[in-house]
Amino acid sequence: MAVDTSNYIQGLASPLHVSAAITVALLTAFLWRLYNDPLGHIPGPLVARFTPIWLWWLTWKGVECRVIDRLHKKYGPVVRIAPNEVDVSDGAALNLIYIKNGGYMKSPIYRNYDVNGFETIFSALDPAHRAPRAKAVAPMFAHQRIAKGKPAVDKVLDSFVAEMRRRKDESNGTPVDVLNLSRALALDTVTVYLFGECFNGISNGGLRVTEFINNFVAGGRFFYLPGWFYDCVDEWSAKLDKKKLLVTQSTNMIQEYATRVVDRSVVEEKDIEPETFQGRLLAAGISREEAIAQVVDVMFAGTDAAGTTMAILCWNLAQHPEKYDRVYKEVIENTELDAQSLPYLTGVVKESLRLSMANPTRFPRIVPPGGMQVPGLPKIPAGTSVGAGAFMLHHNPEVFPEPRQFMPERWLNPSQEMLRDSFYFGAGSRQCIARNLASAGLWWAAEALIRSDVLRGAKIVRDKIEIVEWFNAKIVGEKIEVYW
Repeated sequence: MAVDTSNYIQGLASPLHVSAAITVALLTAFLWRLYNDPLGHIPGPLVARFTPIWLWWLTWKGVECRVIDRLHKKYGPVVRIAPNEVDVSDGAALNLIYIKNGGYMKSPIYRNYDVNGFETIFSALDPAHRAPRAKAVAPMFAHQRIAKGKPAVDKVLDSFVAEMRRRKDESNGTPVDVLNLSRALALDTVTVYLFGECFNGISNGGLRVTEFINNFVAGGRFFYLPGWFYDCVDEWSAKLDKKKLLVTQSTNMIQEYATRVVDRSVVEEKDIEPETFQGRLLAAGISREEAIAQVVDVMFAGTDAAGTTMAILCWNLAQHPEKYDRVYKEVIENTELDAQSLPYLTGVVKESLRLSMANPTRFPRIVPPGGMQVPGLPKIPAGTSVGAGAFMLHHNPEVFPEPRQFMPERWLNPSQEMLRDSFYFGAGSRQCIARNLASAGLWWAAEALIRSDVLRGAKIVRDKIEIVEWFNAKIVGEKIEVYW
């Protein structure tokens, strides 16, 4: 006899039964995650056990750092922020994560910052892929080689000071944007030294680079998304951008410049010892197309962080005339000494680096087999994404008393913890490859600006600088202004 089960099946498929099944499934997953969780011993908000979406939302909003900072104040130096992600605020962990034995492997999300489809020296995950590229250009960032390039950079500095003076003289008390000008300085410094051809951003008022930098920075709000999701969101964001025409024009100028200097090196440096960044890449067997991508990447990286830091240096000296007087006296009384040997000027630059936090958020790495164990901190299992960020490290009052205050004098006798937790360029073998050039450029620029005395009498427009806490910090208002 046939059995009619249609009514039974229909009953199972009723909305009530479906809802009950979904509820049971979710409850089962909840309980499993609650009691069988390899990161269950790491404190943090309950939502972090189940989804990273809340964290993506904080990043997009640009408030991730301040929220995680509050979580550290509540839960301690190790906080769970997503199902498989942990944030660490204790500088004692930096050695294991970033330095010892080359540090942990980068998280796959770094591939979100590939350029033109190529892994860059920054975004590459596999050390074996990165090594020949980094080795090819490493001599460009040696201290002696940078010192040899100072005469070319000095011409850029002269243009920077002259342009600052021109803007001051023509301002009639109206605000002058030092962020735009400092970015142009950074770009011209990087291009004339590394690529052998100045971009001439200063002479063009810095306008040619602004939208390119702002657009690259805006990509940082999506940095922590999975690759497939990042590509989708980034594409639609570009389509909906009200400034997309300006962004396209600015980006095209950068791309055209990068293509031109690479093609020049293909011809001019083919049979000689290459003297440029792109020439050394080509000589190492890197394709023309990838060399162009690497040049574009360095143009952004070398412009955003250094430009932001220099602008914040100007703003802080304008806000603190007594500190300006002190560093001015030191500079004019030591004309024969190298800028990096002047103690108070060094304090001014290091304090500007500490407060600028061009990359305020965490640099994620993947814990290797065996897990991560820092004395006094909970053990973190293998496969976990773990990272530390400049926002927490640079604002730690136990290491930097009165951390939000501009105090160059704190660097006259720095503690070991201050030196350890200075995270401006990252740490270890995968920190910013251009850190020596960026540092030298900042010291030289600060010395030239202070020696010129063009900042004397400057006053700030806003009483504080606010940042949007993306992977690359965005300055609220996209301006840092002073007036005379």
